[in-house]
Amino acid sequence: MPKRHENNSGLVYSTEQGRLCPGCGKAHGRCGCKAERKRQVRADGIVRLSLETKGRKGKGVTVVTGLPLADEDLKQLAKRLKQQCGSGGTVKEGVVEIQGDHRQPLLLELQKQGYTVKLAGG
Repeated sequence: MPKRHENNSGLVYSTEQGRLCPGCGKAHGRCGCKAERKRQVRADGIVRLSLETKGRKGKGVTVVTGLPLADEDLKQLAKRLKQQCGSGGTVKEGVVEIQGDHRQPLLLELQKQGYTVKLAGG
């Protein structure tokens, strides 16, 4: 079956099956390509730190993207970073989110661990 996202006209919801994967057209629970999408990381080798407030009622969240780690390793790193910042956070789809503006401490910590880090955004 050809990939549906190339022509941007595939189904995304069916009353019989519910949500459908735009990549393969199967029901979301039976999709084989969703695991493939989760592992896609920006391939330039640079970890980016940014501050986002959009959709969070004005609260700032430090977002760490581009970490080339497996899901379990990413969760362990996120736990250490949250403890260092003394703040909560989560890992969503390969992106670490830490509550508050902690860009500078995270920049230093990730550089100590050997990552090339850039501050992204405004």
